[in-house]
Amino acid sequence: MAFRPLHDRVVVKRLEGEEKTKGGIIIPDTAKEKPQEGKVIAVGPGGRDDNGKLTPLHVKAGDRILFGKWSGTEVKIDGEDLLIMKESDILGVVG
Repeated sequence: MAFRPLHDRVVVKRLEGEEKTKGGIIIPDTAKEKPQEGKVIAVGPGGRDDNGKLTPLHVKAGDRILFGKWSGTEVKIDGEDLLIMKESDILGVVG
């Protein structure tokens, strides 16, 4: 990827949502909610504390994460729809 996030920013690719309900009903595209699960594509070097010391991030490229519904900024990089968000917007790592 030709993009490197700065500070405590993380680049995330959304994982696709479910196409059907558990009962077998097919969900049309217009009724689907945006998935709140994604895969970390790239991470920045980390933030700085009050003393200027670098604080590394807790997530790494390849992690599956959960994030808030309205988290991040949607961007298109190399033709791919991605999100850029702060590490503090991440709710947790899956698995």
